[in-house]
Amino acid sequence: MFISFEGIDGSGKSTQARRLAGALAERGTETVLTREPGGSPGAEEIRRLLVEGGSERWSPETELLLFTAARRDHLERLIRPALARGAWVVTDRFADSTRVYQGAARAEQRALVDDLHRLMIGIEPDLTFIIDIDPEISLSRGQARGGNEDRFEGMGLDFQRRLRDGFHALAAENSDRIRLIDGSGDEDEVAARVLAALP
Repeated sequence: MFISFEGIDGSGKSTQARRLAGALAERGTETVLTREPGGSPGAEEIRRLLVEGGSERWSPETELLLFTAARRDHLERLIRPALARGAWVVTDRFADSTRVYQGAARAEQRALVDDLHRLMIGIEPDLTFIIDIDPEISLSRGQARGGNEDRFEGMGLDFQRRLRDGFHALAAENSDRIRLIDGSGDEDEVAARVLAALP
């Protein structure tokens, strides 16, 4: 299976992606844990351009093209080869993040996001978990982490609220593929909810 984790910044999705990959590996399933933007050498180089620097470093359109370029490299070099050999792939973010961040919350360009995805990527995860959490909590977590990958957190609480609304709308549109997971409580409680929702 190809599984993605989504959510606003600081939601705990990276932790839960790591937890699920570990649980699958313990069952004897070859599992590849990866992330976006990134996951392949070229995509990791593009990642630095996207997640560092000021919030207005790129226009929404340029940002969309950079994310799509990183995703294409990731798909070619890691995701497709892993799936072809029968491994499961668990990714921390995929195209749904672009649909929400660039297609809804940052600029009204969802049609362009979908067109680029269809032309250049062409696949969806088999299953997507959105870790849902209060934006005030997630923003404080993200800011507490520190580091220099804080470009999106720097866009503020209102932006995080728009992101959450966007993820909720996406879950409603794609109920066959997306599971909305309550992200409150400790990481063990959230991990149990994820495992319970795994087919």
